[in-house]
Amino acid sequence: MFKLPRNNLQYFHSNKNPIYHTFYLTLRLTRLFSLTPTQRHSHLVSPFNSSTTLLWFHTKQPKDVIFFRDSQVSLYSSRTYKGPISRSLRKRISKRAKAASKPVLNESLFHKSISQLQSRFTPEELHNVIVLQHDPLVCFELFNWASQQHRFKHNVCTYHITIKKLGAAKMYEEMDNIVNQVLAVPSLGSEALFNTMIYYFTEARKLIRAVNIYKHMRDCRKLDCRPSIRTYNILFTALLSRGKNSYINHMYMETIRSLFKQMVDDGVEPDTFCLNSMIKGYVLSLHVNDALRIFHQMEVVYNCQPNSYSYNYLIHGLCAQGRTNNARELCDRMKENGFVPSGKSYNSLVNSLALEGNVDEAVKFLWEMSENQRLADYITYRTVLDEVTRQKRSGDAVRLLDELQKKNLVDGQMHRKLSSELDDK
Repeated sequence: MFKLPRNNLQYFHSNKNPIYHTFYLTLRLTRLFSLTPTQRHSHLVSPFNSSTTLLWFHTKQPKDVIFFRDSQVSLYSSRTYKGPISRSLRKRISKRAKAASKPVLNESLFHKSISQLQSRFTPEELHNVIVLQHDPLVCFELFNWASQQHRFKHNVCTYHITIKKLGAAKMYEEMDNIVNQVLAVPSLGSEALFNTMIYYFTEARKLIRAVNIYKHMRDCRKLDCRPSIRTYNILFTALLSRGKNSYINHMYMETIRSLFKQMVDDGVEPDTFCLNSMIKGYVLSLHVNDALRIFHQMEVVYNCQPNSYSYNYLIHGLCAQGRTNNARELCDRMKENGFVPSGKSYNSLVNSLALEGNVDEAVKFLWEMSENQRLADYITYRTVLDEVTRQKRSGDAVRLLDELQKKNLVDGQMHRKLSSELDDK
């Protein structure tokens, strides 16, 4: 490590060819070599926050040298960037630096927590101390310290609270260490403990690890450790949280279908949330007919009542496939059962009706949205107005837009934008 003068470029020659490396300017006028080994390591790990960060790369031209102003860069990063750095890239660099930095144990807080325990403390007493502790690293060190105490043995409650603390703090490596200790003891565990493991592994997007915990639960001989409906709901939620990519949802849907079949075969009765997850998964993977099959089986087979989410998923899926009449019938049935469609369902239905040329029905649902305090988006308004204009009713389109503004459904900026679209036509 070298102490470079601020804003100076230093390079080395090897065989008379310049080889450029990455350096970071030392800040706060602190010489690295004057520090203790612990302090030196802390400086190397922590992201720098200097006025000028100097990067240069393995090239032969000094023109590739880049100076970054007021940026944060991690010394562990091996990435190279060419050209001006954007704000989003600076955020990503800062995020990587934060992830690479290791937390420092608060020694005073750690010893204070130990002083709250008696000489021969029980797992319940340790659990109570960890519950009141907000520093996850102190909780982890306290757990490890207790493991080394004579005649002390952790139980489910100490494992559970420690995994909760580490998972909430996203300290997944330390959490994984505790999880391995639990899995090494076949007789240890509970449904709530394993569900917590699965939840935080899914939060970390370690789906394979979560599924392995689920398999461990199925193989467990203790009946109170077997998967419950909550276990399956956590897995369904994780597998369906991949956004709007229908291909990814299609691939994960096969896993969800297998999990659902295992759940039914094991005698676990699905609830409304579970069935809605199946409906949502089928809709996102473009299997609307399968979603309708689950919907019609909710009351007859599984004795579960559909809720507003059940209807909303299906209305959106039917409109996406151009099955507007089915979507409208389902919407009427939804309102008969006392539910109000969501804004997404209304927008999908209005767009679908307008694209089919049924403008009057689309406008009717548009006013119904306003009465039910549901907001239409810009695309919905533009689709309706474009269809009205396409049917040679430009005057009606202008009057409709003015009426929307009078009722404060569109603001001034959106009104000007929609007006310019109508003028272009």
